[in-house]
Order: sequence, then structure tokens, then C-alpha cells
Amino acid sequence: MQIGFIGLGHMGGPMAANLLKAGHQVTAFDLVPFALDAAKAAGATLAASPRAAVEGAEVVITMLPAAAHVKAVYLNDDGVLAGVAKGVPLIDSSTIDPATARLVGDVARKQGNPFADGPVSGGGVGAQAGTLTFMVGADESLFETLRPVFAGMGKNMVRCGETGTGQIAKLCNNLLLGISMIGVAEAMQLGENLGIDPAKLASIINTSTGRCWSSDTCNPYPGIVETAPVSRGYSGGFGADLMLKDLGLAVDAARSVRQPVMMGALAQQLYQSMSQQGLGGIDFSGIIKMYTQRESN
Repeated sequence: MQIGFIGLGHMGGPMAANLLKAGHQVTAFDLVPFALDAAKAAGATLAASPRAAVEGAEVVITMLPAAAHVKAVYLNDDGVLAGVAKGVPLIDSSTIDPATARLVGDVARKQGNPFADGPVSGGGVGAQAGTLTFMVGADESLFETLRPVFAGMGKNMVRCGETGTGQIAKLCNNLLLGISMIGVAEAMQLGENLGIDPAKLASIINTSTGRCWSSDTCNPYPGIVETAPVSRGYSGGFGADLMLKDLGLAVDAARSVRQPVMMGALAQQLYQSMSQQGLGGIDFSGIIKMYTQRESN
């Protein structure tokens, strides 16, 4: 299948590479020369613009930083909708607000292009391994049509409902993830300060009621999980600034339906503080530094 792929960053680059490994042909575009070089080395054909990347495509996939980029890439004169053929399905795997997903989807459908929002969970490790979970907002027919494409990049595909519901699932998931990571960091650091061996504490948590992904897979305390970002100096994971963005989207979405998200709002403030201290580029599990830094002061 001929796929136009736009956005070759930390997640998009490996996703495009896995599509190539699955036997698809990929024409790719990104603004960053290094990302283009990596895509070319993986076997992709490079394009000079989003519009050029989707000419002749049978499916289009975008993986972009924020809603403003999604609108520009799809709606600008040199964008996706200016170059894609009628009837070609479009997948946006960016994490954005549901309203923007519905807006772009409506414009695309009026032009004759089916649109699915398909944000992912699994982080950089999942993108590299091809084990991502796709949360898809699309009608049943489109979802089944796109299933083989998703299968080239991930292991789990869940149809959440109509357009925009994929984004709703992603924001709710990451709201919980951000909160749970803070809880694990707080508990692990408290345990050390009170005098228990952190490895023993983690072992107890991970066989007790406190167990969660943030404790057993991505534990923020050094020496607990060998494959966690902490073992690499908190590099190569899900950046704290990205978590801050997602929490902001979740809080804004909650405000639109007048639901309080008290824990989410506090988590947003903590990650904002982390970012202001120059730590926004490290993995979000580095939130534990907010506790260790205070201890050293």
C-alpha cells in the first residue's frame, strides 16, 4: 500500500519505519532534516511538502505535535487536503483536543475523504517495537478498512466511537497516567526517606494494591526497573513537556463540560513546575526530581 506519512519525530519516525518493514511504500515529509534523513535510510521516499507527500497515496497518516500543526498540515494551501485524491482515508495520530479532530474530520469528509483520529499509547518504546495501542475515532467500516495499516505499527486497535472519541480516550488515559506517576514518585521517595530499601518497597507495591504501570514498568526510582527511562538518565521516554501538554488538553476538555478534575489540575501544576526548572525534555517519570531536589535544599 502507498502511504503518505507526515511528522517523523520521536513517535512518527519509528511508526513510518515499521510500515516500511511491513511491506508498505511510504512517502514522508517533516520539517527537520535529521528526521528526513532517518526516514530515507529506512527506505522512505521524501517529499518537499505535505501536499507532495500525499499525492498518489492510498492512505495518509499524520503524527504532529499540537492542534495548530494539525490544522496547518491538513488545511493550508500546500497541505494534505490540497493534494490528496478523493476517497483516500486519512488518519491523524497526533494527540490534540477532540474539537480540532472533529473540525478537521468534517472538512475532510466534505471533500470526500474519510477521517479517523487515532492517537496512540505505548511511548517511544512501543513505537520502535511496533506494539502501540491505537485509540480510534471512526465509523465501523473505516475502522475495519484501516485495521491492516494500524497492524503495521501496533498490536492493539480499539474503536472508541465516532470522530473525536479516540482523542477523548487518549486524554483520559494520560490524565490518569500523569497522576499515577506522581503518586509512585511520591511514595518511592517517601519510603527511602523513612528508611526502607527502595527495591523492597517497589516489590511490595508491585504485588499489592498500589501496583500500576508507573510502578511496575516505568518506576521512577533508580535501580528498580532496568528498562525504565530512569536507567538512561530519564532519556528516551515520554517527555515531561508532552505530558504537560496532554494534561492541559485534559483540563481544558473537562472545563468544556464543567467537570472538576482536581487531581489533574494539580498534576498539571507539578509538571509545569518541572518544565520551568528546565526538566521538560526528560521523561515524565523524572517528576521524582521534584522530591529529591527539595530534599537536597
